[in-house]
Amino acid sequence: MKKLLGLILLMSSFMVNAQSNSELISHYEAYYEQMIKQGDVQGIINAMTHLNVLSPSQARKDTLAYIYMDQGMNRQALNTIGIEKNPNDSDIAIQVKALSLKALKRPELAIPFFEEMFKRDPNPLVAYELAELNIQLRKTGEAEKHIIYGLANSKDDMKKAFFETQTPYEVPLKSAFMYLNALNVYNKDTKANIDAAVDILDAALKESPNFNMIQITKNELLRQKQVLQAQEAQTKN
Repeated sequence: MKKLLGLILLMSSFMVNAQSNSELISHYEAYYEQMIKQGDVQGIINAMTHLNVLSPSQARKDTLAYIYMDQGMNRQALNTIGIEKNPNDSDIAIQVKALSLKALKRPELAIPFFEEMFKRDPNPLVAYELAELNIQLRKTGEAEKHIIYGLANSKDDMKKAFFETQTPYEVPLKSAFMYLNALNVYNKDTKANIDAAVDILDAALKESPNFNMIQITKNELLRQKQVLQAQEAQTKN
Protein backbone atom coordinates (compact mmCIF):
# COMPACT_ATOMS: atom_id res chain seq x y z
CA MET A 1 0.00 0.00 0.00
CA LYS A 2 2.81 2.40 0.91
CA LYS A 3 4.55 1.64 -2.43
CA LEU A 4 1.30 2.29 -4.32
CA LEU A 5 0.78 5.58 -2.50
CA GLY A 6 4.34 6.63 -3.27
CA LEU A 7 3.85 5.80 -6.95
CA ILE A 8 0.61 7.81 -7.07
CA LEU A 9 2.33 10.81 -5.47
CA LEU A 10 5.25 10.53 -7.93
CA MET A 11 2.91 10.37 -10.94
CA SER A 12 0.96 13.35 -9.62
CA SER A 13 4.18 15.30 -9.33
CA PHE A 14 5.06 14.51 -12.96
CA MET A 15 1.60 15.63 -14.11
CA VAL A 16 1.84 18.90 -12.18
CA ASN A 17 5.30 19.59 -13.60
CA ALA A 18 4.14 18.76 -17.12
CA GLN A 19 1.14 21.06 -16.75
CA SER A 20 3.35 23.81 -15.32
CA ASN A 21 5.87 23.39 -18.14
CA SER A 22 3.09 23.53 -20.75
CA GLU A 23 1.69 26.70 -19.19
CA LEU A 24 5.15 28.33 -19.23
CA ILE A 25 5.64 27.42 -22.88
CA SER A 26 2.25 28.93 -23.74
CA HIS A 27 3.15 32.04 -21.76
CA TYR A 28 6.49 32.57 -23.51
CA GLU A 29 5.00 31.82 -26.92
CA ALA A 30 2.46 34.58 -26.31
CA TYR A 31 5.21 36.82 -24.93
CA TYR A 32 7.32 36.14 -28.01
CA GLU A 33 4.48 37.12 -30.35
CA GLN A 34 3.86 40.29 -28.35
CA MET A 35 7.53 41.29 -28.46
CA ILE A 36 7.49 40.85 -32.24
CA LYS A 37 4.46 43.15 -32.48
CA GLN A 38 6.22 45.74 -30.32
CA GLY A 39 9.50 45.43 -32.19
CA ASP A 40 11.31 44.72 -28.91
CA VAL A 41 14.40 42.77 -29.99
CA GLN A 42 15.69 42.14 -26.48
CA GLY A 43 12.24 40.87 -25.51
CA ILE A 44 12.27 38.54 -28.52
CA ILE A 45 15.68 37.21 -27.46
CA ASN A 46 14.50 36.69 -23.88
CA ALA A 47 11.35 34.86 -25.00
CA MET A 48 13.20 32.63 -27.45
CA THR A 49 15.84 31.80 -24.81
CA HIS A 50 13.15 30.73 -22.33
CA LEU A 51 11.35 28.68 -24.98
CA ASN A 52 14.57 26.93 -25.92
CA VAL A 53 15.22 26.05 -22.28
CA LEU A 54 11.68 24.80 -21.71
CA SER A 55 11.36 22.97 -25.02
CA PRO A 56 14.71 22.72 -26.80
CA SER A 57 14.75 22.48 -30.58
CA GLN A 58 17.33 23.11 -33.25
CA ALA A 59 14.95 25.42 -35.07
CA ARG A 60 14.66 27.64 -31.97
CA LYS A 61 18.44 27.64 -31.51
CA ASP A 62 18.93 28.64 -35.13
CA THR A 63 16.34 31.40 -34.86
CA LEU A 64 17.89 32.76 -31.67
CA ALA A 65 21.36 32.70 -33.22
CA TYR A 66 20.08 34.53 -36.30
CA ILE A 67 18.52 37.27 -34.13
CA TYR A 68 21.81 37.70 -32.27
CA MET A 69 23.71 37.95 -35.56
CA ASP A 70 21.21 40.42 -37.00
CA GLN A 71 21.83 42.66 -33.98
CA GLY A 72 25.60 42.49 -34.41
CA MET A 73 25.99 40.16 -31.41
CA ASN A 74 28.10 37.68 -33.33
CA ARG A 75 29.83 36.02 -30.38
CA GLN A 76 26.46 35.34 -28.75
CA ALA A 77 25.20 33.92 -32.05
CA LEU A 78 28.11 31.49 -32.28
CA ASN A 79 27.88 30.59 -28.59
CA THR A 80 24.28 29.59 -29.29
CA ILE A 81 24.91 27.22 -32.21
CA GLY A 82 28.67 26.62 -32.14
CA ILE A 83 31.17 26.76 -35.02
CA GLU A 84 31.31 23.07 -35.88
CA LYS A 85 30.63 22.16 -39.51
CA ASN A 86 27.65 19.83 -39.53
CA PRO A 87 26.15 18.44 -42.76
CA ASN A 88 22.73 18.52 -41.10
CA ASP A 89 22.92 22.26 -40.33
CA SER A 90 20.00 24.28 -41.61
CA ASP A 91 20.54 27.03 -44.19
CA ILE A 92 20.02 29.57 -41.40
CA ALA A 93 22.68 27.95 -39.20
CA ILE A 94 25.21 27.91 -42.06
CA GLN A 95 24.51 31.57 -42.82
CA VAL A 96 24.87 32.59 -39.17
CA LYS A 97 28.19 30.77 -38.79
CA ALA A 98 29.56 32.21 -42.04
CA LEU A 99 28.56 35.83 -41.46
CA SER A 100 29.37 35.86 -37.74
CA LEU A 101 32.85 34.43 -38.26
CA LYS A 102 33.48 36.94 -41.05
CA ALA A 103 32.33 39.79 -38.77
CA LEU A 104 34.69 38.53 -36.07
CA LYS A 105 37.54 38.65 -38.63
CA ARG A 106 38.09 34.90 -38.81
CA PRO A 107 38.18 34.42 -42.59
CA GLU A 108 39.88 31.02 -42.41
CA LEU A 109 36.98 29.69 -40.32
CA ALA A 110 34.26 31.53 -42.26
CA ILE A 111 35.27 30.25 -45.71
CA PRO A 112 34.08 26.62 -45.25
CA PHE A 113 30.61 27.85 -44.31
CA PHE A 114 30.44 30.23 -47.28
CA GLU A 115 31.56 27.31 -49.45
CA GLU A 116 28.68 25.27 -48.06
CA MET A 117 26.28 28.15 -48.76
CA PHE A 118 27.57 28.29 -52.34
CA LYS A 119 27.23 24.52 -52.68
CA ARG A 120 23.59 24.68 -51.60
CA ASP A 121 22.73 27.78 -53.62
CA PRO A 122 25.38 28.93 -56.13
CA ASN A 123 25.04 32.67 -56.68
CA PRO A 124 27.28 35.71 -57.28
CA LEU A 125 26.65 37.30 -53.88
CA VAL A 126 28.12 34.32 -52.03
CA ALA A 127 30.90 34.10 -54.63
CA TYR A 128 31.78 37.71 -53.78
CA GLU A 129 32.14 36.82 -50.10
CA LEU A 130 34.37 33.88 -50.98
CA ALA A 131 36.53 35.97 -53.31
CA GLU A 132 36.91 38.73 -50.72
CA LEU A 133 37.83 36.33 -47.90
CA ASN A 134 40.36 34.46 -50.04
CA ILE A 135 41.95 37.78 -51.05
CA GLN A 136 42.36 38.58 -47.37
CA LEU A 137 44.22 35.28 -46.96
CA ARG A 138 46.30 35.91 -50.12
CA LYS A 139 44.84 32.79 -51.77
CA THR A 140 44.89 34.31 -55.24
CA GLY A 141 43.96 31.11 -57.07
CA GLU A 142 40.85 30.49 -55.00
CA ALA A 143 39.88 34.15 -55.19
CA GLU A 144 40.27 34.19 -58.98
CA LYS A 145 37.96 31.21 -59.36
CA HIS A 146 35.14 33.02 -57.56
CA ILE A 147 35.84 36.32 -59.33
CA ILE A 148 35.52 34.64 -62.73
CA TYR A 149 32.21 33.10 -61.66
CA GLY A 150 30.96 36.43 -60.31
CA LEU A 151 31.87 38.42 -63.41
CA ALA A 152 30.11 35.86 -65.61
CA ASN A 153 26.95 35.56 -63.51
CA SER A 154 26.30 39.02 -62.03
CA LYS A 155 22.99 40.46 -63.21
CA ASP A 156 22.33 44.14 -63.87
CA ASP A 157 19.99 44.43 -60.88
CA MET A 158 22.50 42.95 -58.41
CA LYS A 159 24.15 45.55 -56.16
CA LYS A 160 26.93 45.66 -53.58
CA ALA A 161 26.95 48.20 -50.75
CA PHE A 162 30.09 49.99 -49.52
CA PHE A 163 30.41 51.87 -46.24
CA GLU A 164 33.77 53.67 -46.22
CA THR A 165 32.07 57.07 -46.65
CA GLN A 166 29.71 58.78 -44.22
CA THR A 167 26.89 58.00 -46.63
CA PRO A 168 26.80 54.34 -47.70
CA TYR A 169 26.41 53.77 -51.41
CA GLU A 170 25.76 50.93 -53.85
CA VAL A 171 27.44 49.90 -57.08
CA PRO A 172 26.63 47.16 -59.57
CA LEU A 173 27.89 43.81 -58.32
CA LYS A 174 29.87 43.34 -61.53
CA SER A 175 31.82 46.54 -60.78
CA ALA A 176 32.50 45.23 -57.27
CA PHE A 177 33.92 42.03 -58.77
CA MET A 178 36.13 44.14 -61.06
CA TYR A 179 37.43 45.88 -57.95
CA LEU A 180 38.23 42.51 -56.32
CA ASN A 181 39.88 41.40 -59.55
CA ALA A 182 42.18 44.42 -59.42
CA LEU A 183 43.15 43.61 -55.83
CA ASN A 184 43.76 39.98 -56.70
CA VAL A 185 45.90 40.82 -59.73
CA TYR A 186 47.93 43.18 -57.56
CA ASN A 187 48.39 40.51 -54.86
CA LYS A 188 49.87 38.11 -57.42
CA ASP A 189 52.85 40.46 -57.82
CA THR A 190 52.76 43.65 -55.77
CA LYS A 191 55.54 45.25 -57.81
CA ALA A 192 55.03 44.12 -61.40
CA ASN A 193 51.21 44.21 -61.46
CA ILE A 194 50.45 47.74 -60.26
CA ASP A 195 49.71 49.07 -63.74
CA ALA A 196 47.53 46.07 -64.62
CA ALA A 197 45.55 46.53 -61.40
CA VAL A 198 45.11 50.27 -62.07
CA ASP A 199 43.83 49.52 -65.59
CA ILE A 200 41.15 47.24 -64.13
CA LEU A 201 40.21 49.90 -61.57
CA ASP A 202 39.89 52.51 -64.35
CA ALA A 203 37.56 50.21 -66.30
CA ALA A 204 35.43 49.65 -63.20
CA LEU A 205 35.33 53.39 -62.53
CA LYS A 206 33.92 53.99 -66.01
CA GLU A 207 31.13 51.54 -65.20
CA SER A 208 30.50 53.06 -61.76
CA PRO A 209 31.72 56.67 -61.43
CA ASN A 210 30.43 56.84 -57.83
CA PHE A 211 32.64 53.93 -56.73
CA ASN A 212 34.66 55.87 -54.15
CA MET A 213 36.59 52.82 -52.90
CA ILE A 214 38.13 52.39 -56.33
CA GLN A 215 39.50 55.92 -56.32
CA ILE A 216 41.00 55.40 -52.85
CA THR A 217 42.62 52.13 -53.94
CA LYS A 218 43.87 53.58 -57.23
CA ASN A 219 45.51 56.52 -55.43
CA GLU A 220 47.24 54.14 -53.03
CA LEU A 221 48.55 51.95 -55.86
CA LEU A 222 49.86 54.98 -57.74
CA ARG A 223 51.55 56.17 -54.54
CA GLN A 224 53.23 52.78 -54.17
CA LYS A 225 54.36 52.96 -57.79
CA GLN A 226 56.01 56.35 -57.15
CA VAL A 227 57.79 54.93 -54.09
CA LEU A 228 59.10 51.98 -56.11
CA GLN A 229 60.26 54.27 -58.92
CA ALA A 230 62.05 56.51 -56.42
CA GLN A 231 63.76 53.48 -54.86
CA GLU A 232 64.88 52.25 -58.28
CA ALA A 233 66.25 55.69 -59.20
CA GLN A 234 68.13 55.89 -55.91
CA THR A 235 69.61 52.43 -56.48
CA LYS A 236 70.86 53.42 -59.95
CA ASN A 237 72.47 56.55 -58.56
